[in-house]
Amino acid sequence: MLDGSELNIIRTTMNKPKPASPSVPAKPIDSLILTIRGQKVLLDSDLAELYGVPTKRLNEAVKRNAERFPPDFRFQLTQEEAESANCSRSQTATLKRGQNIKYLPHVFTEHGAIMAATVLNSPEAVSMSVFVVRAFVQMREHILANTDVLKRLAEIDKTLLKHDRSLQIIWQEIQPLLTPPPAAPKRKIGFHT
Repeated sequence: MLDGSELNIIRTTMNKPKPASPSVPAKPIDSLILTIRGQKVLLDSDLAELYGVPTKRLNEAVKRNAERFPPDFRFQLTQEEAESANCSRSQTATLKRGQNIKYLPHVFTEHGAIMAATVLNSPEAVSMSVFVVRAFVQMREHILANTDVLKRLAEIDKTLLKHDRSLQIIWQEIQPLLTPPPAAPKRKIGFHT
């Protein structure tokens, strides 16, 4: 039989909070990554949602630590880019009054997203930054795989063109052999006048 002190020990060990495991994002992160100005980026609103903070708080933390975010980590979109990014994501939410974007969004590259997690310094941001990094790495691997496939296709195309030329030459050489020889003139039967 257990005495009171042993029961308390068992209760406290059972009620201890379990270590936080990184939560899996609701949306696949690679679907949130856009290509803007030739770079793979995440919108500030998407990054804030992933890190579990309001977009306004994310941007405030970034402004307070502006020296940590050079232009290759974070940049602001132009009006056209912002509208294009919104259209490409097929979001139907619009502002009621002006039917326009109130603030031009910022976007974060892979390194900017990691730096944002360190600036926010929340456990959720740190755990989600792992998923963000993995998504960028996976996208990079897909791009490299595609370039390898494109190189191989170009090689095959060159080979086929060489074979095509060779086949044309062979066809030109065989063509005269395939045409039947002209028929010999037939001798007429009977009397010739």
